[in-house]
Amino acid sequence: MSSSAAPTTKTFGKSTRTIPAASEKAQKWYPAEDEAKPRQVRKTIRSWTPRSSLQPGTVLILLAGRFRGKRVVLLKTLEEGVLLVTGPFKINGVPLRRVNSRYVIATSLKVDVSGLDQDKLNEVSRPKYFVAEKAKDKAGEEAFFKQGEKPQKKEVASARVADQKAIDKALLANIKKVEFLASYLQSSFSLRKGDKPHEMKW
Repeated sequence: MSSSAAPTTKTFGKSTRTIPAASEKAQKWYPAEDEAKPRQVRKTIRSWTPRSSLQPGTVLILLAGRFRGKRVVLLKTLEEGVLLVTGPFKINGVPLRRVNSRYVIATSLKVDVSGLDQDKLNEVSRPKYFVAEKAKDKAGEEAFFKQGEKPQKKEVASARVADQKAIDKALLANIKKVEFLASYLQSSFSLRKGDKPHEMKW
């Protein structure tokens, strides 16, 4: 460190004052924009206990999301209050998906899920299984000329289709054994004028 950068002491009359080095002095000008700092996100997995009514095989009514009003079958309870459900897809069009346990109504009806392949069920329960692939941003002339075109329909991966069929196969076999169960799952739930949800027996 050079002597010019070290603090100096000067005498003013009967008193002395220490002058800081140039590097320690406050800046006269400040940047116009604040420096970007990485956002601090706390990721903590909170333990939760499912409601007593949320048992595998229970028929649930979805209250929010794209498939609200649909009846689905609960396959498994996951971490952080998330449930793994399915329609089955062949009956009402609801695929394998995760839903928040706060936005479902558990009914008293249950479907036999004893014939499900547990290895396949554990495979689709992984957190990364439902992570959507990030679409690559198109830039340049190609993106400019395709602005007026209709967006291409998203194609479902063949692996997911196979997983859906494998899980639905065992469910459909058990659902067909119960009379009117398939038509019950196919129908959507809705409230009409005069209905009182708090007095209904689910």
